[in-house]
Amino acid sequence: MKIQPQRTWIWSRPERALAFGFGSGLSFRAPGTVGTLYAWAFYLLFEILFSTHTIAWIIAVGAIAGIWICGKVGEELGVPDHGGIVWDEFIAFWLILFMIMPTDIWGQVGAFLLFRFFDAVKPGPIKTIDRYFKTWQPKVERLDQPKKIPSWVVRGFGVMIDDIAAAIATLLVIAIWVRVF
Repeated sequence: MKIQPQRTWIWSRPERALAFGFGSGLSFRAPGTVGTLYAWAFYLLFEILFSTHTIAWIIAVGAIAGIWICGKVGEELGVPDHGGIVWDEFIAFWLILFMIMPTDIWGQVGAFLLFRFFDAVKPGPIKTIDRYFKTWQPKVERLDQPKKIPSWVVRGFGVMIDDIAAAIATLLVIAIWVRVF
């Protein structure tokens, strides 16, 4: 069943609101970029409200929960990696900011631009990861075999992992930049 998400549908369940980045995923243009901007704003708020330890827990729990959030909402929509699902961008960009902060606004802008590049263009291994999970098909199960991992788990992991790979690539470029310059 394919659903065209509307604001009322998104806000009717917490996992949908999270998956769509508190509405940022409804953007008609570049929902991933808009979602990343929302994530940035939330992270800056986190820095005011929470300790570093608490922020680390938010990111870790959000990443694990993201498998369920993205997998289940994608399943509801009938599109495993729907463009409006931006929770993966939230977690990936929070991870980047967690690793580079404190830094000035230009460091944050550079991290934002690098992450959006890696997430949108998906060079090398990021594209391979993305393609693998987008084309993944569950194996046909026989009744006499034990139950396999539900497909939403694999698909949810797939939605999350390519953005985590983009975050790692971003952090690698930043580390090289800092080391060289």
